[in-house]
Amino acid sequence: MGDKKTRIIAVANEKGGVGKTVTVVNLGAAFCRQGKTVLVVDMDPQFNATRGLGVDMKDGMLTVYDLISDIESVRAADVIVPTQWKGLDLIPSHVDLAGAELELIDEIGRENRLKQALESMSGEYDFILLDTPPSLSLLTVNVLAYAKEVIVPCQTHPYAYAALDDLFDTIFAVKKNINTDLRITGIVATLFDSRTRISHNILEKLKNDDRYADLLFDTVIRVNTTIAESADVKKPVIFYRKGSYGSTDYTSLANELLA
Repeated sequence: MGDKKTRIIAVANEKGGVGKTVTVVNLGAAFCRQGKTVLVVDMDPQFNATRGLGVDMKDGMLTVYDLISDIESVRAADVIVPTQWKGLDLIPSHVDLAGAELELIDEIGRENRLKQALESMSGEYDFILLDTPPSLSLLTVNVLAYAKEVIVPCQTHPYAYAALDDLFDTIFAVKKNINTDLRITGIVATLFDSRTRISHNILEKLKNDDRYADLLFDTVIRVNTTIAESADVKKPVIFYRKGSYGSTDYTSLANELLA
């Protein structure tokens, strides 16, 4: 066991396209740049966080799928891959992970597989950041059963705002039935476009909604084409272009979490 106090943070939203993976990858990079050690766990079968951290999966490489499906013989340390940035490590994902749902359906304690698999990592890193699939699946429940904190990215769009209610219900259900330590650390407004009225309207709604206002981070993640460019070259925007909106916004969010 290491001697660090590890913060285990899930980035979750049942809606796709709200900036979950971008948030995981760039928060991890921002923490890393501040000298923190970070483990990113990619729990999405689309494995975009794996790609976004510049890790090319080679034949025979172990992934999070191996970790949760073969809990007896695969250890977390076997699956961790260093990225090109010191202090920023990854447990990669693979499309096979989509099949884990069906394979685990009859297993006792199936919602705690990830927690069991990663228990040995507590104390080894300052932060463990978990990306989740864009659905309420057994994979998402595994992440919420293991995490201590949840960050909710909310696109400044009516559909994303409307979906928050169901997400909160899910998180509270997991807290009540599986993981009493779970708490929502905050909501981060994402894909904010200052040129559009709707972005401003939704941000105002978040600020004025009794359910969400106290949870809203001060940092707003602005729409930024550099984020897409950085994904294309498989680098966090933090390392790709330090002066971009994407980089300054995620650095600001990391600072809020470190405060």
